[in-house]
Amino acid sequence: MECFAFCTASSYSLKSLFEAMRARFKTTSYRDIIHIESEENNATIDIFLFSFGAIVSWGIDRERALDFIKEIKPFENQPYEEYESDEFSYFYNSNVSKINEDVIALPDYDALSKLAISYAIAQSVKLETFERSIQKTFNNTKHLPEDLATKGKILLSRREIRRKTGQLFIERSSINLHLDVLDTPEIFWEYPEIEPLYKMASVYLEINTRVEILNHRLDVLHELLEMLGNELNHQHSSRLEWTIILLIVIEVVLTVSKDILKWT
Repeated sequence: MECFAFCTASSYSLKSLFEAMRARFKTTSYRDIIHIESEENNATIDIFLFSFGAIVSWGIDRERALDFIKEIKPFENQPYEEYESDEFSYFYNSNVSKINEDVIALPDYDALSKLAISYAIAQSVKLETFERSIQKTFNNTKHLPEDLATKGKILLSRREIRRKTGQLFIERSSINLHLDVLDTPEIFWEYPEIEPLYKMASVYLEINTRVEILNHRLDVLHELLEMLGNELNHQHSSRLEWTIILLIVIEVVLTVSKDILKWT
């Protein structure tokens, strides 16, 4: 059996989505999560929708998961042009719970067990959107430190520097505002018995390590913002200096001209 995960938007409007889905499916609302359950050919299908724009499906193939994503498009906030995704296989094993080589051994048929593992998987695909966004930003700005190192200045106009600074600030702020979705979920305060399953999946997906790397890259991005700000201040100071020099030259020329006229 297959499990698919996608991150399709910045967030979902869960309240409206819940009202729309419960008219068609058995639907349960948890803290920032909607669980949709149905039966097909004596098999259980579970779909978990997370407020931060991720969806995890169990028991359906990729094509049907994508069809379902099309159905929930009206409930997306700031949809992404490209989806981050991940996929796993799973089976039921009452002896041990583990994940190995993207194969999940579930301890039981309880939907909460799937929910716990789904949360870590959903965080992972959400984290992938942050990682891709940061990588794209670095690729677009990596020449700036190189220009400063090799040529002693950034070869951009003041307007272009301001634009780059604004873009970098928006990128950094956007990620910082959503980093809390990568913390340990509050739902496990209500269901502490399933938290070990979440932690198992989180360790397998290296969530904490990847968050540390992401935070480090955000620090580098902050340093780049400071560098651009310093370069902008430097350009402004240089312009003021040249303006002052020009005014002094004009004053000297005028003074000399007056003296020459007096002599004549």
